[in-house]
Amino acid sequence: MKSKTSKLTQSVHVGSYGDPLYGGVVTPIYPSAAYDYETEVRYPRYYNTPNQKAVVEKLVALENGEDGLIFGSGMAAIMTSIFAMMKTGDHILFQNDLYGGTHHAALHELERYGMEYSMADVSDLKSFEKGIRKNTKVIYVETPSNPLLKITDLTGVAKMARKHGVITIIDNTFASPVNQNPIDLGIDIVTHSGTKYIGGHSDICCGAMVSSKKLTEQIKQSALHFGASLDAQTCYLVERSLKTIVLRVRQQNSNALAIAKFLENESRVGKVYYPGLKNHPGYAIAKKQMPGGFGGMLSFEVKGNPHTFIKKLKYIKRAISLGGVESTITSPVLTSHAKLTAAERKAVGISDKLVRLSVGIEETEDLINDIKQAL
Repeated sequence: MKSKTSKLTQSVHVGSYGDPLYGGVVTPIYPSAAYDYETEVRYPRYYNTPNQKAVVEKLVALENGEDGLIFGSGMAAIMTSIFAMMKTGDHILFQNDLYGGTHHAALHELERYGMEYSMADVSDLKSFEKGIRKNTKVIYVETPSNPLLKITDLTGVAKMARKHGVITIIDNTFASPVNQNPIDLGIDIVTHSGTKYIGGHSDICCGAMVSSKKLTEQIKQSALHFGASLDAQTCYLVERSLKTIVLRVRQQNSNALAIAKFLENESRVGKVYYPGLKNHPGYAIAKKQMPGGFGGMLSFEVKGNPHTFIKKLKYIKRAISLGGVESTITSPVLTSHAKLTAAERKAVGISDKLVRLSVGIEETEDLINDIKQAL
């Protein structure tokens, strides 16, 4: 349920228990794997230890959900959510431009368990709806998408899914809970690679899902068996990081928009993909469903050699992940989408010239000047 309290206040106070023994303002680390079972059976794999619950409470407040789970990785959150909603003989409909890890997992795991899947272009909802079958149980989307920042109409997808009695799952990593809250738009299950904006400092690997109490409980039953729970020390770091997520993401939003506007007028750059640009095909939808901002991710095509360009950058670091306080850049054909064939990448519009930029919290002018000198 949506709170009247601002996200900035929620990020600091919700789920931060403090130290009940000494009165400290920071939640202690509870590393115990053995608890007294008389009042409640607590165990790390049961997703109910104090540090796990502290993180979930904060995330649930930020996503306007009812309950959730914290996992050891984003893929654990995604695949556990999918498997919990499906059984042998069921079908899942994916949008076709997905994070490479999700795409690869669908190709190599679902059919082994007798589950069917298909992928379709979600930019045309009427055409996408034709992909729904009698045995479709889940629709899975990602917006903004990785790495081309395509925008999916979440309200439209949610209405379509309800009409067919289908559960919806979204990867909300690129937007973060600061910029976009899919539950408010009718989406059932929200997943994150918490390694990115939730962790925010490039030093944590985790994942999360947020939903209703009913669906979370269903996912939890599968999660108990798969065992991808997160340890107390990492949960402590996630809680710490979430206290600054609003401040971090707001600065990243501002930096990314300024850089995107610079790039679209730069002759040495080809296409620029950022939903905050008015010429972006998804701009109107993004403006409506991302009230917090357009995000810190953008991608663009370098007319010269993209790998030489990346090597010449000084402040912006070459790195595989994203969402940290430092700006990082990557070549999707060598990293996030390396497992796709050349034909598969071409089909979804990922060229060899494309670079993906994760904008950090540095001074905007310094980042623009770094890009200028590298070009």
